[in-house]
Amino acid sequence: MEIYSPAEDSWLLEEAILKENLKGKNCLDMGTGSGIQSRAMMKAGAKKVTAVDINPEALERLKTQFVGQNFEAIRSDLFNNVKGKFDFIAFNPPYVPSEGIKWKDTDGGKKGRAVIDVFIKEFPKVLVGGGVLLLLVSSHNNEKEIIELLNKKGFVSQIILEKKLFFEKLFVIRSER
Repeated sequence: MEIYSPAEDSWLLEEAILKENLKGKNCLDMGTGSGIQSRAMMKAGAKKVTAVDINPEALERLKTQFVGQNFEAIRSDLFNNVKGKFDFIAFNPPYVPSEGIKWKDTDGGKKGRAVIDVFIKEFPKVLVGGGVLLLLVSSHNNEKEIIELLNKKGFVSQIILEKKLFFEKLFVIRSER
């Protein structure tokens, strides 16, 4: 299984994380891939970072990069093996619309929402009151509908960053409880 290399989406989410004050916060990097978001969380002052990915190779590589830091790597398909609660969650999901799921790190199924919709149902269980979610989505995923779903779950959500690419627009949605 290949490890997702940082690209425009990763850099946009990293930029949003670095604007957060994570001092003393317990953070979750869902779908960590290369670990760019975990590194940004540490840089923003996180007390602890838990990185989750379905790819064991990505996690093994990350463990060597965070030796001596308060860092945990968990192999999990979304929240299946995740325990505890978090003050802050960041997720760059597979969001590319696809007929099926051939590439788990990019293919998002119909409307690119297969993983996003499951994540939205599950993440509130592990986010503390007053916690923050940063979710990266594409214009192909219907960002307004995603914000409505988050708000219906009791969150205050807004787009805090966006980047226009030649074939889509990327958005970082910030949701707070």
